Amino acid sequence: MSEPRSKSPQDGEASSAAQDDKPRLTEEEKKQNHIASEQKRREAIRAGFDKLCSLVPGLEGHGRSEGFVLKETVKYMRAQLARRRELVQQAEARGVPVRDELKEPVRILERLEARQKAMGSDTKDNSDEDAG
Repeated sequence: MSEPRSKSPQDGEASSAAQDDKPRLTEEEKKQNHIASEQKRREAIRAGFDKLCSLVPGLEGHGRSEGFVLKETVKYMRAQLARRRELVQQAEARGVPVRDELKEPVRILERLEARQKAMGSDTKDNSDEDAG
């Protein structure tokens, strides 16, 4: 014989006595919880953009355009990766061994550039949009 199945809340019955004792949220409470969760999510996004603005040179005082912040961040990161590539090449040209973990960001840049070339977008404006 099969064992008795516990009833789920979808079946209209609680699976334990503890759930029967737990009060259910009213529709208004559910709505307020949802609003609070959404506000918390938006605040986390805002804080992330504020952090980017404080880290990326030239973004301070440019308003709250998230598109602008993202585009400028991508441009800055590409410049940093290109500088890393130059430093790695200079070190290797001098015979200085460079650890693989220091080369990984360079490989990321090379993959982005290869993707860009394959898509046929060699202009600077398009490259910033592709990386985002």
